[in-house]
Amino acid sequence: MGMVKTVGLVLHPRRDSKVAIDTIVKWAQAHDVTVYGLPEEVGRIDCSAVPVDAATLVERADLLVSLGGDGTMLRTMRLIQGRPTPILGVNLGKLGFLAEIDVDELPPALSAIDDHDYTVEPRMAVRASLPDGTTVNAFNDIALVRIPGAGLSAVSITVEGHPFVRYAADAVIVATPTGSTAYSFSAGGPIVSPTVEGFLVVPAAAHSAFNRALVLSADEKVELDLLPTSGRLAVEVDGGVAAHLLPGDRLTVTSIRAAAWVVRLGTKSFYDRARRKLRVNGSAEVD
Repeated sequence: MGMVKTVGLVLHPRRDSKVAIDTIVKWAQAHDVTVYGLPEEVGRIDCSAVPVDAATLVERADLLVSLGGDGTMLRTMRLIQGRPTPILGVNLGKLGFLAEIDVDELPPALSAIDDHDYTVEPRMAVRASLPDGTTVNAFNDIALVRIPGAGLSAVSITVEGHPFVRYAADAVIVATPTGSTAYSFSAGGPIVSPTVEGFLVVPAAAHSAFNRALVLSADEKVELDLLPTSGRLAVEVDGGVAAHLLPGDRLTVTSIRAAAWVVRLGTKSFYDRARRKLRVNGSAEVD
């Protein structure tokens, strides 16, 4: 008996996903599977997916299919966070780290998942408590970013109650292993295997003598305090602005293990994707 009885779709807001959706719907009809989608997304495409709200999509889907790039995958993971529902990433256009297949690979991939012939890769998230008591979650990163003209990001880092370092930088990034190949990487942070249970604190364009990244355990709590010399900072969550902070404010960050589960079919490894995406061609030879 097949595993998949319902498929939930999450679409990129602009990229053309009609061919991918038609492929999924055709496979679903042949396997007596119901396809759901969010009304604002499937409503703009002529397809037979059943429109449902986000809560119903999350509750009913045996499999979520993300059609887009890494941003769509991150949104899908935030949507399903905390549930064991597997997520299949389908690449539409640019090469991403999180997407597992291209559109033309959809039919065999769906059949493999239906036959339980796949593995899942747990993905960690980070959670930040804002000064107003609200919380935000990210699968790539949470960053305290300077606003042009408003001064530097001057932030004190305290780990498990122990003050450690003060950064003056353009941004201070708290990144998951997934996010180690995103903003953190551009700031000089290390590439981290997605199976590592830990997270990073990385300064971007540091204006201080100490400019090294920190690698913390998933069990540790980090507090980021805005120093009196800091400017007003934007809190970016997976690239979107979620709040603003002022000197004296504190951001407390912890990790969430296995917050989402990504389908892997065994055709490509993380390192294959990293080499292609980051154009890693090898080291210079030494005479």
